[in-house]
Amino acid sequence: MAEVVLEDVCKRYGGGDLAVDRFSLVIRNSEFLVLVGPSGCGKSTTLRMIAGLEEISSGTISIGGRCVNDVPPKDRDIAMVFQNYALYPHMTVFENMSFGLKLRGVPKAEIEERVREAAEILGLGALLRRLPKQLSGGQRQRVAVGRAIVRKPKVFLFDEPLSNLDAKMRVEMRGELSRLHRRLDATMVYVTHDQVEAMTMGDRIVVMDRGAIQQVAPPLEVYQRPANLFVAGFIGTPPMNLLRGRVAWAKGKWLFRYGAGEVSVPEAWGPALEPFAEREILFGFRPEAVGAAEDASEEDASIRGVVDVVEPMGAETFVQLVTFDSSRVVARVGADCLFVPGSEVTLPVDLGNVRFFDAASGCAIMNGG
Repeated sequence: MAEVVLEDVCKRYGGGDLAVDRFSLVIRNSEFLVLVGPSGCGKSTTLRMIAGLEEISSGTISIGGRCVNDVPPKDRDIAMVFQNYALYPHMTVFENMSFGLKLRGVPKAEIEERVREAAEILGLGALLRRLPKQLSGGQRQRVAVGRAIVRKPKVFLFDEPLSNLDAKMRVEMRGELSRLHRRLDATMVYVTHDQVEAMTMGDRIVVMDRGAIQQVAPPLEVYQRPANLFVAGFIGTPPMNLLRGRVAWAKGKWLFRYGAGEVSVPEAWGPALEPFAEREILFGFRPEAVGAAEDASEEDASIRGVVDVVEPMGAETFVQLVTFDSSRVVARVGADCLFVPGSEVTLPVDLGNVRFFDAASGCAIMNGG
């Protein structure tokens, strides 16, 4: 396996449009790295530049310590798994998996050994004589992965490989790919627009928007400590709640004041917030930080408003609350918590893990707790 290094990589198209902007990142040896972001953010273009399928406009890409800017895809020692499987319909599973090895002149006995080994890893042993049309979507995707495994590349590249599968199959394939990564101890770069895939599979997540990196961190850190408003809104379902207001020193303590009320800010956070006094900022907190009223304590902030929508989800319930300045807050509460649309409620907010953002720049000011 190998380390992949991208230094100030840019991609401009003919009209001057910047698809990827100064992308710099070290993908560690044996790491499972996920590029995630909305459509058009540049994640697939970045992956294709690593593969050599897209020329870079500037910057350098190195794989295993070797600059590959001018190296053709076939000589980069990478294997790519595509969204649409890209299987040859007239070839059997065995033939699809072995085709690339035959083109490289690998001895027949070694081809047989590699294919059988990959088939065993992926549970394809009984399907090697079948044609792609005789397989389910999940089986076809495993064949595409198997074709990559037999290459024994330095780096595996996955371009939204699960997007054509149904919800149940995506869950199963996520687990299979995670187990495969542990078994192969391989360097894997995975592109997806699905934040659930990113959160459950990646060692680290790269959140992208408009061709630029917004944050690089392990999944839990991205979720709990978003670097800016874009990450706060993109990662998490429902996304982070955001209240717009100002922080001020009053009544002998720091207060965050928004249209419908105020929240006491722990004194320890004062030094970070003081430079933003009387400037517009945003107070961010995740839906699970909002609890039932009877759980309130003196240390909790509280949000008052009217229950608008109640969404039972089985083990939990989402409650949409409209505050008295028309802000909208979503609470994730237990299934046994009963709320009636139209009723006025006061819900505590656990201040153990909140985030403040500068309204002007969108950047995080600090993280509570």
